[in-house]
Amino acid sequence: MSGTLEVHVADPSQTDDPAFYFDFTSPDAYLVAERILALMPVPVEWVPVSAADLGSQQRRGLDAAERERLEALGAERGTQRFVWPEPFPFDSDLALRAATYAKGIGRIVAFSLAAFRQCYAAGRSLELLDNVVIAASGCEMHPAAVIKGVELRSTRSALARAAALAVTRGVRSVPAVYVPALDGAQGRVFHGDAELEMATEALAATVG
Repeated sequence: MSGTLEVHVADPSQTDDPAFYFDFTSPDAYLVAERILALMPVPVEWVPVSAADLGSQQRRGLDAAERERLEALGAERGTQRFVWPEPFPFDSDLALRAATYAKGIGRIVAFSLAAFRQCYAAGRSLELLDNVVIAASGCEMHPAAVIKGVELRSTRSALARAAALAVTRGVRSVPAVYVPALDGAQGRVFHGDAELEMATEALAATVG
């Protein structure tokens, strides 16, 4: 077996497919990630994007009331107890690049769920390479390949192109679900955890 690591980077989808847009710095995106697979009637593309590249101001602190709301919602749904990383918010760029690499090798869902859980269930900041690598190792991603992949110019470019496509589709913030419309009409975007059921119903209408 060759010792050379091959790193693949996936471009954002050029087809008009349904998509789930997320950034690891959003705890609401974590809550959506934990239930979207069970809700959606068809497979949905997972797309990591920087909230900052959408023009969003989501990289901000949460007050006690906001944290309590998220903790209560997670407990109601049976997710693992929130353990907040420090510092919070954090710079998610490294984790987003790792997710972009994971997308290229068909591990986007497994890696993203592992990373979200590292962050919000174990309280480990995804600014740190070690924590990102732990998440990657848990879903059969070679640590050395991840470390190489996150530094590639092509990885950064793919991440930027994904955000540009998201903006074109009307994504303003994360989490968001893009639902393509029938008969060539413009697609619809559903923002936030609160609109996930609406996105599910809209997507079901396009395939039913």
